Amino acid sequence: MTKQKRKVSEMIEKKKKKLKKVSVEETLLAPEATIDHKETHLQGEAACTVVQDSDPELSPEEKRVLERKQKKERKKEERQCLRKASVTTKNLPTRRSGAELALDYLCGWAQKHKDWRFQKTRQTWLLLHMYDSDKVPNEHFPSLLAYLEGLQGRARELTVQKAEALMLELDEEAGAGGPDPLLLGKAERVRQVLQLLS
Repeated sequence: MTKQKRKVSEMIEKKKKKLKKVSVEETLLAPEATIDHKETHLQGEAACTVVQDSDPELSPEEKRVLERKQKKERKKEERQCLRKASVTTKNLPTRRSGAELALDYLCGWAQKHKDWRFQKTRQTWLLLHMYDSDKVPNEHFPSLLAYLEGLQGRARELTVQKAEALMLELDEEAGAGGPDPLLLGKAERVRQVLQLLS
């Protein structure tokens, strides 16, 4: 058992030494290797580098190691070229914002589309932003109120609790300062939601 372990460890050490030797030779021969030991062919946009078999200094194993490294470098360069080319030529499709998706969801519900289905993330977005007239325009608010009528369970309870808390907060702000048109619009929406759900 110990002999086998020794043999394995000796083999590992030999392999490490060979790899070190190959890497040292590569670094020393790197500038010369590009001139003397390689041929370069252009294939389309990518360059293909091949090691000649007539090199007497490298053993077959060293040649394989060198070829693998060169192949990795070529592939890396090709990927970089492709990335650069695709970024400049490809028109990336614009992702739709959460607001657009949620409003489309609401319109689909209001028009009773056949393919409409419940989506928790869209409902959550609508519930979070329903008091903001910039995110949910006035033309969509009546549809949202109709949607809220069908709200059930915990979502309905939380919406009522948040609306009551927001109403108290808006009343305090309105009492402390002058009448702000933005606060008045928000307060009107909160009142409508509370009247509907209470």
